[in-house]
Amino acid sequence: MHDEFLCHVTGYGSCDGRRIGVPLGTYRAPTLALALWWLRDRASWIADRLDPLPEAPHYPAGALVPVADTVLDVPAVLRVWCADMAQQELVADELAAGRLVRIAASDDTTEYELLAESVDALRMQRMASALFTPVA
Repeated sequence: MHDEFLCHVTGYGSCDGRRIGVPLGTYRAPTLALALWWLRDRASWIADRLDPLPEAPHYPAGALVPVADTVLDVPAVLRVWCADMAQQELVADELAAGRLVRIAASDDTTEYELLAESVDALRMQRMASALFTPVA
């Protein structure tokens, strides 16, 4: 069982023809349960910011407009993932097995990526590569 997990959230977009990543948060979770909680919390946080209530008082009238029906609804995708217990169990199983987990959703301009991986698995990978690195 892996005991500690490193979690990241990143937004990717294009700038000057290049793909640019903007870190949106990192968390070193001491338990699997906290890693899953943090991923769900960040997914909800992104969804709430991408899909605010238009009637909120801090938005001027007309500041928010609906997007075309052909654009993927990233907030809905993230909210569905958060509420899907089968997906949560799958993520938990993958992390417990030491595998990297990636959850991503994108619209026309931006990709939102949530990553989590076992700190123990990372250490083992580094150790294995150090053991088998040829010396010149």
